[in-house]
Amino acid sequence: MGSTSDLPVMEKAAKFFDEMEIPFEMNALSAHRTPAEVESFAKQAKERGLRVIIAAAGMAAALPGVIAANTTLPVIGVPVKGSVLDGVDALYSIIQMPPGIPVATVGINAAQNAAILATQMIALSDATVAERLAAYKEGLKEKIVKANAELQKVEFKFKCN
Repeated sequence: MGSTSDLPVMEKAAKFFDEMEIPFEMNALSAHRTPAEVESFAKQAKERGLRVIIAAAGMAAALPGVIAANTTLPVIGVPVKGSVLDGVDALYSIIQMPPGIPVATVGINAAQNAAILATQMIALSDATVAERLAAYKEGLKEKIVKANAELQKVEFKFKCN
């Protein structure tokens, strides 16, 4: 993440990885304030065993692109809602990458979706992770089916069914 102030957003990704039992790193690295550290992180990520990188950033949101420019690993950008443009500035910065430097981008503050996408990537070559992910998705389905059943019990004067 670009700063520790992004932790409330990114902790949703961390909780998902814990639920899926996927080891992960968490770092505060700034493309503008610690560019050498960002470059070093990105260039060494693959040899340290990382398989996907999630990079969260607000405002100018350069971090995901700088990381993507320095690694062959997939990078998922999480635009973080800032104080002025509500994260739209970060969203545009992350999705408008030049050819050859792709960054997959999720919605503003959507760290959990970034973690799910990263898990789907990892599941392509890890059967255990694939099983956990399938169980998670089945759980999502079950929640909606249960919620729909509960809605059928709600009564209103003009409600049909």
